[in-house]
Amino acid sequence: MAAVVVDAVSAKHGGKPVLVDVRLALEPGTLTVLLGPNGAGKSTLLRVVAGLRSPHAGDVQLQGERVADLSRRALARKVAFVPQRHELPAGFTVREVVLMGRAPHQEGWLESSDGDLAIVEEALGFCELTTFSGRRLETLSGGELQRVHLARALAQQAPVLLLDEAASNLDIRHSRACHELVRRLVRDRGLTCLAAMHDLSAASAYADRVALLAEGRILAEGPVERVMTPPLLEQTFGVPVAVQVGPDGRRTFSSS
Repeated sequence: MAAVVVDAVSAKHGGKPVLVDVRLALEPGTLTVLLGPNGAGKSTLLRVVAGLRSPHAGDVQLQGERVADLSRRALARKVAFVPQRHELPAGFTVREVVLMGRAPHQEGWLESSDGDLAIVEEALGFCELTTFSGRRLETLSGGELQRVHLARALAQQAPVLLLDEAASNLDIRHSRACHELVRRLVRDRGLTCLAAMHDLSAASAYADRVALLAEGRILAEGPVERVMTPPLLEQTFGVPVAVQVGPDGRRTFSSS
């Protein structure tokens, strides 16, 4: 059974369509990358799947349950969302932020059990943050901060992970580390991940499947080699895109 089903979803903003009859089915243990130009509707689609925005038409199901029927608490147990921008006040430590991911599983006064603390330590270790756990957020680099928010999402232990440009504004080294971490999360934890990206090369290197989105519509969805072709990429981005495949199988992309 698909972990995420997006069934004929449409959405509007100010009366203007931003998603039109979007249909996707995402299997457990797969990383699906959303590619498309700015304004294509990628962030809107992620927010609809996360239950943060209601569609104008259509439906989203998580593990067979309609998002519209789930409470905020139940939803947070099923899906973790890492947005482009994070708004947390200064003063929190890395461990405190990651512990926030346990809130959907805690009762009443949000007291942390030994189990909660063990899960937090595991998330910190997985994201290579153990030595940073006592530092405050304002002392961290952009790459370190991004790992903190991924660790918080991991601590939620939600089976579905949504990422909106998780590696945006990171340098090449930190961007690669971020993508490799997400790939490892999907592989080792069996997560279902839907990630919006801009980097075509990163998408082709790390994705199991790719969905091309333009003007709110899915133009194509499937394996990298079938979807990331010059004709489909040109249709998506509106410019010619050349694709070269190296001896190692890696694809590089250039536009003219």
